[in-house]
Amino acid sequence: MQEFLIAVITALLIQPLQAAIAEKLEAARAPQAVVAQLAGCAETAAPEVIDRAKSDPVWATVSAIRLALGWVRPEALLVEAAPGCGPAAAVAQPFLLEPAEA
Repeated sequence: MQEFLIAVITALLIQPLQAAIAEKLEAARAPQAVVAQLAGCAETAAPEVIDRAKSDPVWATVSAIRLALGWVRPEALLVEAAPGCGPAAAVAQPFLLEPAEA
């Protein structure tokens, strides 16, 4: 049962969070070092996010919905779930706020 719960949290929260961050950084043409730093933090923080989701399923459900509907910036959700990613998100912030060029 534990493995199933982890798989659901990963599929509905962690993977979409990581994909949204990577997509935004790629669209902004962020330097690879910035992408690697934030992606690495998101990957390292996955167990922390899973623990938070398991202990607070309402937060996990609401967070997954907010992310899917675009009601929260993915990097903000990452920092909310894993405050240790704050410095990496701060470095990426200029690229995440700039609109992508066509």
